[in-house]
Amino acid sequence: MNVRQFQDIGRDDIAEVGGKAANLGELTRAGLPVPPGFVLTTAAYRRFVEVAGIRERLLEQVRDLDPEDTEAADRAAQSVAELFTGTEIPEDLRRELVTARAALGGAPVAVRSSATAEDLEDASFAGQQETFLHVVGDADLFESVRGCWASLWSARALAYRARRGIDPADVALAVVIQEMAPADAAGVLFTADPTTGRRTETVISAAWGLGEAVVSGMVDTDDLVVDTARGRIVSRTTADKSVMVVPAEHGTATIPVPPRRRRAPVLSDAQALDLARWGTRIAAHYGAPQDVEWALVGTGFVITQARPVVALPAPAGPAPESWKAPRRHAGYVRASIVEQMPDPLTPLFADLTAAHVIEAMISTITDASGRDDVFTDRGVEFVTINGYAYYCYANTAMVTVCAKSVLFVPRLLGKGIGGPRYWRETAMPQYRSVVEEETVGDVADRPAGELLASAERLVTAGFAYYTSVQTVIPPVVIAESVYTAFCRRVAKPGDPSPETLLFGYESAPIRAEESLYGLARWAREREGLAQALTASETVLEQRPDGVDDAVWQEWRERFAAHLAEHGHAIYTLDVVQPVAADAPELLWDVLRMYLRGEGTDPGVRRAAAVRAREEGADRIRAHLRRPLRRVFDRLLRRAQELTPIREDALAGVGLGWPAARRALRELGRRLTVAGALDAADDVFWLRRDELVDLAEQLDGSGQLELAGQLDGGGQLDGGGRRLPTRAGLVEERRVIWRGQKLATPPQLLPQRSVWRAFDRFMPSAGEGGDGEVLTGIGGSGGTVTATVRVLSGPEQFRDFRPGEILVAAITTPAWTPLFAMAAGVVTDVGGPLSHSSIVAREYGIPAVLGTGTATRRLRTGQRVTLDGSAGTVRLAEEEDYGDEHEGDDRVTGPAAARS
Repeated sequence: MNVRQFQDIGRDDIAEVGGKAANLGELTRAGLPVPPGFVLTTAAYRRFVEVAGIRERLLEQVRDLDPEDTEAADRAAQSVAELFTGTEIPEDLRRELVTARAALGGAPVAVRSSATAEDLEDASFAGQQETFLHVVGDADLFESVRGCWASLWSARALAYRARRGIDPADVALAVVIQEMAPADAAGVLFTADPTTGRRTETVISAAWGLGEAVVSGMVDTDDLVVDTARGRIVSRTTADKSVMVVPAEHGTATIPVPPRRRRAPVLSDAQALDLARWGTRIAAHYGAPQDVEWALVGTGFVITQARPVVALPAPAGPAPESWKAPRRHAGYVRASIVEQMPDPLTPLFADLTAAHVIEAMISTITDASGRDDVFTDRGVEFVTINGYAYYCYANTAMVTVCAKSVLFVPRLLGKGIGGPRYWRETAMPQYRSVVEEETVGDVADRPAGELLASAERLVTAGFAYYTSVQTVIPPVVIAESVYTAFCRRVAKPGDPSPETLLFGYESAPIRAEESLYGLARWAREREGLAQALTASETVLEQRPDGVDDAVWQEWRERFAAHLAEHGHAIYTLDVVQPVAADAPELLWDVLRMYLRGEGTDPGVRRAAAVRAREEGADRIRAHLRRPLRRVFDRLLRRAQELTPIREDALAGVGLGWPAARRALRELGRRLTVAGALDAADDVFWLRRDELVDLAEQLDGSGQLELAGQLDGGGQLDGGGRRLPTRAGLVEERRVIWRGQKLATPPQLLPQRSVWRAFDRFMPSAGEGGDGEVLTGIGGSGGTVTATVRVLSGPEQFRDFRPGEILVAAITTPAWTPLFAMAAGVVTDVGGPLSHSSIVAREYGIPAVLGTGTATRRLRTGQRVTLDGSAGTVRLAEEEDYGDEHEGDDRVTGPAAARS
């Protein structure tokens, strides 16, 4: 069958008519206002290339194409285009085309490509093939059809398919011939907000004339957001629309918009609401949010296309706009331990932190100083504002803390309060002791209430330990600062930078990286093992074919040993975030990089750093007189002793997190069995008091014995009591959290008060510069221009590619393996002495830290110039939005989310 009418096409006909035509057929059959038309099927395309004898010549041009060789793709596309334009459509196909077109009444038509893999949820072929508008006459129709067929082999489409390993022999193209809608206006709409994921909001882009101006991005659009649940418009932006696309004698033309219409709204409120209702009906028909192209013809709308919204985020609530301080005569700061909490907190962790962090901090300071009057909780508390963590200090309490802090410094340096020795000999052993106590036995054997209590003890111990880490930092900072100032004072031309003499020492993140690299090197030396591990995108649990059993067992033991030693490193402090010890897949893609032989050998890099350190020290010593040389040696030795300690101390913060997560997830599993939750990880979205109550109910109903006993449908098969579901509550809190995550929390509150005097001491500037320049703190010198990759957490590590610029809210020791791949680093939070800065300098890559807004202002795929010396990130002149955006063809208004 060569020609099919829209009304005869169903969802199962994609292989014959392509994605676009299948969707138009669905819309027609559902009674939606679709301009009439028909489809020249993929059978017609195949018949054309076979009868014309060009199939084999075509495939010869495109086989074995290197997707990165753009010149070869251009040459192949040009050769294929010549094959199509130089070949006539068979007579029988031409007759069918003319007959079917006559049934449309002789009006101008749109000729549109309909590929077999476009307009689907898991494909991005749309926009890669041609569309011809306002086609008049049979000769133009035949030429347009051949143009659509040839566009299946455009350079862009060839490279796209080559990257994904799609066999050229398997592709085909149908062609939609549809009556032209004489549009007064046109545009696109999403039946869910593509930026927030809200399914109750429809986002509309509109412009005068044909929709080509919107789809191609050649004109600014009016943008509207409609709340479909309440039936009202919640936002509207009216653009200055300079040009419009209109029908011409042959095809279309771009003309100026009449002056009186340039700034006039394209759609009235009533029209926008009517259009949103059509969108809701289309989404309901398909059972999923839709990306819809529409046209306004007279007083009514027609639908010219609909397809699933690709990569729609989970629903998010509104981003907070008000940051009012809850108390008067108090200040709120995001510093100290809060730096490790860059995102809004989950409800459970917020409650645990509020209940225990101040208590743990006071306990550690009392223990370290031997006095109970150094610090009290009077006037100090931990709070969340819009989900974000803050320390709250009453004004009087802050005066007291500042005054005592001055007294702390000599006592820290004189080993009176905390410091490296206290951390090493007291704090770390105490923390380890708690972790060992809480990991005795199997969590499955503990009552539910004890699981929660165990997690609380571990988190409290972690907070106490973090306070000891804070006492380590001042001596390190002072030693480095005094040493650096001395070096700059006595420096001669050609001397190395002072920090060069501090590199090349072991620290916890470096040891973890060397361990992972060594694991990969060991695997590469075992026949078949590296190949099997590299080929798998997930952690292998079963021995792969071709790998010796003894080798496989040793591999598992070595990998487990690595996780036991280094897998507790946290990515953020919130216990909702997995660590490698309980989610080994977080390391998998970095490991695979090493298995492929990519990345830098950390041992080789460290040896080079040692040589540079020793040679640099000798160079400086050579031009110093004896008294200054003695001072230099003493300051250098002190700084070299202390610098690695900071990283060791920070790396230990998450020591108790694997055990805490294990206990909480076991509690979540039991609540899932009892029907209260949908999944074990939902436990983190409950409040502490709610969990206490649920744990009591579990323990009181014998759930411990029944926790593992499920029938085939997931119901308890014993006498265990079902608990009321909290699934709706959990989802509601997740939606709120996602909205909060869209905000940029102020570092200090109130935003207009004397507290602003502390701005320069905060770990983030919070402003980030203006326009195309993002400003922060230069953490590591150098300049690089490269593509940005914005990562919100370790679950996205697999997307990172060597040579990209890493952009994150904050990096902890657990992020260190990515530095071996990165061309540079940009963070929201951090300073010249933060982990990001230290490791970036160790790896010799530029870093800009403390921008405040990098993760919100930069987008993956942008090219930027990062200047680590000046502390700036500047958009490059040309942007490259990456492979994942290929096939997208809208770059304007809310619909820009499609690109």
